[in-house]
Amino acid sequence: LAGIINGTGNFILSEMMDKQREFADVLEEAQALGYAEADPTFDVEGIDAAHKLTIMASIAFGMPLAFDKTYTEGISALTPGDIGYAKELGYHIKHLGIARLENGWVQTRVHPTLISTKQLLAHVHGVGNAVVVHGHAVGSTLYNGPGAGAEATASSVVADIIDIARAKAQGLSKPSVPILGFETLRTDFKAMTIDEIETEYYLRITAQDVVGVMANVASELERHGIGIDALIQKESDGKNVPIVILTDKAREGELNQAIAAIEKLASVTAPVMRIRVESFGE
Repeated sequence: LAGIINGTGNFILSEMMDKQREFADVLEEAQALGYAEADPTFDVEGIDAAHKLTIMASIAFGMPLAFDKTYTEGISALTPGDIGYAKELGYHIKHLGIARLENGWVQTRVHPTLISTKQLLAHVHGVGNAVVVHGHAVGSTLYNGPGAGAEATASSVVADIIDIARAKAQGLSKPSVPILGFETLRTDFKAMTIDEIETEYYLRITAQDVVGVMANVASELERHGIGIDALIQKESDGKNVPIVILTDKAREGELNQAIAAIEKLASVTAPVMRIRVESFGE
């Protein structure tokens, strides 16, 4: 289960990509258009999407899942530069909610994600929402529609009111399971932490424009068992040079150790930007 489930965040990222605008500038417009609240924290820091993902995954997997087990990361740290570098590599950056059930392990996470421009999700823009559901028998199916604005919000509110009214008409003393959902007694699953996931990564490293910096970065990645799939070294601004790397698949815990070592290099001048990459079986 994976999708774009917050229309405000998707509107902001779409504007940043299409028009090379800064995050704060687009957020102000989103508030003026009524897409974002006066306090936009829930939208831009991923909390709203994490709430939705927890509910959807609970229904999809037929098990009670806790919101506090969902890893949550927002979009406020993204720059037009990162979005441009991703596009140059053949990816779009989307704010995704991702849930997986594999071999008794459940992972639920919300964060910015690089997805290939070959994927349908990469082309859901503006306030649009879309969810891809993968099942063993049916394969992958996609559902999309508007995710922000007056009509979309009103539709959701009315649907909730109808569910409450239906429950009262049936004489239920507490809210029932969502329509078409179900509950099970299954509690034998284990929640996977973010450090345990394995995926590819986008890294942006800001370093001094000196000889040997790339070799030092590559050495630290190799020392932690992380391979490099693609690399872009952009022109220097006179002092610093951005180095963009796509890694091979790696365990997040090991990547964290590699990033910590890279940030200790004398030539590295800023924290490393890390964005996860998802291929969805491509």
